[in-house]
Amino acid sequence: MLKLFPDGKVWTIPNLLSFFRLLLVPVIVWAYVGQQNTVLSIILLALSALTDILDGQIARRFNMVSDLGKALDPVADKLTQVCVVLCLAFSHPLLWILLGLCVLRESIMAVLGYLTIRKTGKVPQAKWFGKLSTVVLYGTALALLLFPGMPQWLSVALTVLCMFCVILALVLYTRYFVGSWKPREPDSAKP
Repeated sequence: MLKLFPDGKVWTIPNLLSFFRLLLVPVIVWAYVGQQNTVLSIILLALSALTDILDGQIARRFNMVSDLGKALDPVADKLTQVCVVLCLAFSHPLLWILLGLCVLRESIMAVLGYLTIRKTGKVPQAKWFGKLSTVVLYGTALALLLFPGMPQWLSVALTVLCMFCVILALVLYTRYFVGSWKPREPDSAKP
């Protein structure tokens, strides 16, 4: 039986920052939809992005990387991204396609991540292509919030860039997950 968090690291600063980001999600939606306060929405989204950067930096620098953090950080990222894209899709219709791609990617990634944990007993870590997708999506969301009257061609270009990054991350993560399922040959078996 796979122990849920074998490393025992639960209440670390990076994990608390990820929990904080999870709590920010409904507040961001409330600020944007309920209060129609774009400035507050931007501040909250920027705070979420900052805590995302900080949790990874702190985890690596102070040896606070944990299995819970490896699972919690991407969940906080994805919930934030999906909620922000959903909020913005009402004023930028092309974002509905991006939202569909994000939901599809996350559904596939959830299944692949679960299978990877079952087959390897390890929680996979985020890779550069997932981080790139997150940065591009946060940047696009902030740009759309900061400049609501931006030219349509620019809005479309940013959305297409996000779509490309989402698809790239899905393809590379699929390759990474499936590749991790193969048993490794012992070093002595190599010529």
